[in-house]
Amino acid sequence: MAFGRKPKAMNELLNEFMKKVPQQAELKRGMVLHLYPEVVGEQIASATTKVHFEQSKLIVTVNSDAWRFELHANRFSIAKKLNEKVGSKVVKEIIVRT
Repeated sequence: MAFGRKPKAMNELLNEFMKKVPQQAELKRGMVLHLYPEVVGEQIASATTKVHFEQSKLIVTVNSDAWRFELHANRFSIAKKLNEKVGSKVVKEIIVRT
């Protein structure tokens, strides 16, 4: 123990760092874009042609109307999972386009 302090867990240090970053919202949006394929799964990720943010709306473009319908039907659960992964309500709404 250096200087009489207990070492902190890496996730605790990362959370402390995240609270101090001035561009926290932009960083969390980037995390959402990175985690999107993991959250939606391989099939939907491969059908997705573009994912980006417009303010707090996540815009997802897919390659067919069938996938658009599928994502639209599950958009609330996808948003919830993404927000849980990043620990913040970064995704307020998901808009699905073809």
